[in-house]
Parts: sequence; structure tokens; C-alpha cells
Amino acid sequence: MEKSICFYFQVHQPDRLRLYRFFDIGRESHYFDDFANRTILRRVAERCYLPANSLLLELIKKYNGAFKVAFSISGVAIEQFERYAPEVISSFRELAKTGCVEFLAETYSHSLASLISPAEFKEQVMIQSSKIESLFGFKPAVFRNTELIYSDLIGSMVSDMGFTAMLTEGAKHILGWKSPNYLYTNAINPRLKLLLKNFNLSDDIAFRFSNRAWSNWPLTSDKYVTWISDTLAKDDIVNLFMDYETFGEHQSASTGIFEFMRHLPEAVLSRTNVTFDTPSQVCAKHQPVAPLHVPFPISWADEERDTSAWLGNELQNEAFNKLYSAESDVRRVNDPKLLSDFRRLQESDHFYYMCTKFFSDGAVHSYFNPYDTPYEAFINYMNVLSDFLLRVEKALPTAPPISGTVIAQRNGSKKAEAPLKAQKSKLKAKPKTGMVANPKAGDKKPKSKPKSGK
Repeated sequence: MEKSICFYFQVHQPDRLRLYRFFDIGRESHYFDDFANRTILRRVAERCYLPANSLLLELIKKYNGAFKVAFSISGVAIEQFERYAPEVISSFRELAKTGCVEFLAETYSHSLASLISPAEFKEQVMIQSSKIESLFGFKPAVFRNTELIYSDLIGSMVSDMGFTAMLTEGAKHILGWKSPNYLYTNAINPRLKLLLKNFNLSDDIAFRFSNRAWSNWPLTSDKYVTWISDTLAKDDIVNLFMDYETFGEHQSASTGIFEFMRHLPEAVLSRTNVTFDTPSQVCAKHQPVAPLHVPFPISWADEERDTSAWLGNELQNEAFNKLYSAESDVRRVNDPKLLSDFRRLQESDHFYYMCTKFFSDGAVHSYFNPYDTPYEAFINYMNVLSDFLLRVEKALPTAPPISGTVIAQRNGSKKAEAPLKAQKSKLKAKPKTGMVANPKAGDKKPKSKPKSGK
């Protein structure tokens, strides 16, 4: 049987919040730092998206379609491309025309909705899929959840939406003795196939590539292909999943990351019988070996590979639950602006900035956090959320007053009128006090901590 390499890249940029003070609540409802978002998006486009797309297009043409990759692009990232860098969308369209690029579905707002709201989760996936199809002429058949979050129940929901396969993390505590280098199926609905990230080989590129303290530095294409060949001596697939910003942003051009990628296809195709395949092609070529039981959600973040990077402390859970408590009211109001803000406030990055992991993964979190502390991130977010909840409350339709009723006394001599006043219960968000220093502009975070050694 042929062996496969599957390259998948995540494309996402968050909507960063501006400094929002307690005294802005109820007075100013512009939440997002347009200047920072534009500046960072333009910078990443020039360093990563445009040169990396150009390189991939060159490689696809050079090897006559033998080189293939896959992308998932969040809806909020597409919105930023449309506002600040439309040429990036054009470059993705050029890749789409080659037929060697697969576009995946994901949540529109790069949200954690799959953990709390099936209705919101499904609606966001539908909207993002439609956006991808309208832009690139490609209807997604494979799904990738935010942060590679997956569980048996989430996978079952994804299958019910009509997707044939899903990407997730090859977490050790789930796999046990099993290898991530095979195709698996969802434990509830075996029609959904699972592609698991090989995090060691993925992180060699995404995190360790420029680390001069790494025992295997420098990483060359020949050395990397040797590792892939050794891995595939017995296994079927190597899934290399990473942020697209690895190229040129997280790993700058000066590290040689583009040259590494330029020479990798030739090293693979000339020295091995391994083929580059998209996720759909992997599913068509290989047979699943077993169902994979994942009773609790996993992700591609940190040592734990769970959801604690976003929902691991009281700050995060308070903000998360408070936001989603407004979902039914937001839907009742049916205001496009409120719905847009509601979804932009769902972006997983906002909760990631509140993470209080100061030990094994603390350096990773702090490096990619635009706030000086997670507490500042929490206060700023809760100030914004307090104003948002006030707007939702004001926009709710008011019930008509109950008219007075006439009560006839037994003797029929008099009539007493007892007016009744309509009562309206109000949920008033209690704003958090305090102010934060101006968050510095920053990029989105990596999904796992670099590990030392092979």
C-alpha cells in the first residue's frame, strides 16, 4: 500500500480587543482594536501568507500536482483579509485553481461553541463552509474544529452535519500504545474517519526549527525525510498539522524555513515512494484500523492536550459561561450587529489570553499574549462583555402591559378596578471594576509547547 504525507495548515487571525475601561460601559460600544488588527494582519500577510502561498503555487506547478496541501481558514480571518489584505484571498484562489489544495470546514468565529452550544456550533460551521465555497469554489467535505478540539460526541455531531472525516490531535493519553499514523473512526458513528496529528514531526517544523539549543538543529530536508521514512516503514500516514504562520511569522524567513519547504517535496518524491495527499485523498486511499474512543475533549494545546488552555481556571469559565448565557437573547433580538459582536467575542483567543499556566506551558502562553497578565485580559474582556449584555437587554422586545381588570362585587353595587402592572425581570450584568494597561499588539498563540529532543 502507498504511504502518505498529509500537510494541513490552519489560517486564523483574532479580532483583538481595544483597551476598554469600566467607564466606557454603557457609553461606547466599539470593542475591537482596528488599528492593531490591520497592522498585524498586514505584517503577517507580507511575511507569511503572500510569500508562502507563492511558494506553494511554485511547488505545485514544479511537481505537476504531486505536491498537495490542505487549509482551513476561519471566517473571521477571511473578514480581515477582505478588509485589510484582499490580495491574500486572490493568492488562495490561485492555489484553489490548481486542484491540489483542499479547503476544510471549521467554526466561523474560531470558537469553542462545540463545547457548549450545538446549535451555535452547527450554524457557524454552515456559514464558514458556505463562505469557503463562494470564495474558492470548493465545498468542504472534511472538518477541522477550533484548536483541533475533538470528542466522541463532537465527532458524532460533525458526522451528522454530513462531513466524512475530521482532523484532531494524536494525544498520547488517548492513543496509549496505538500510533497516530493510521486512519481511525469515530467511536459513535464509524462513518466519520479521523486523521491524527503526528505532533513530534509537526512540532519539529512549527516550534523547534530555529531552536539552536535543539540537539537536531539545523533541520534539513534530507534529515527530515529520513525521519519520515523511518516512521512510515511500518505505518501508513504522517499527518503534519500546524499554523500557517509558522512560515515567515513564528519562524522568520531568516531561519531558512522557506528554503526548507522549497526542497522538501523533491527530497520526499525522489527518495521515497511516499505521496503527498490531501485529507480526502488519505481517507479514500487508506482503510481505518479501529474506532478511537475519546470520552472527554482533547486539543492540540500544551502538554495536557485538553481544553485547559481556554477553560482551565475560574476567570475563563466565568467569562465563557457569561457570554453564552446571552445566546438565546441574542437570537431573539435578531440584530446583525449584535450577532456579529457575539460571534467575535466567542473567538478562542480571548479565553486563551486569560490562561494562568505559569509553569510547564507558561512561556508559550505569555509570549503570544497581548496582555501583560491574564488578569488584565479578564478585566478588559469582562468590561466589554458587560456593555454587550446591556445592549442585548435594551434590544430585547418589551412585552405589552397587562390591561386593568374589572372585578364585580357580590352585591353588584360597585365595581372595583385593580390595575395590574406588567413586571419585567432584568438581568443586569455586574461590571467588574478596574482598568487595564493598554494591551500591546500581538499575534495568536501556538497550540503546543516545543519539546526538547527527538
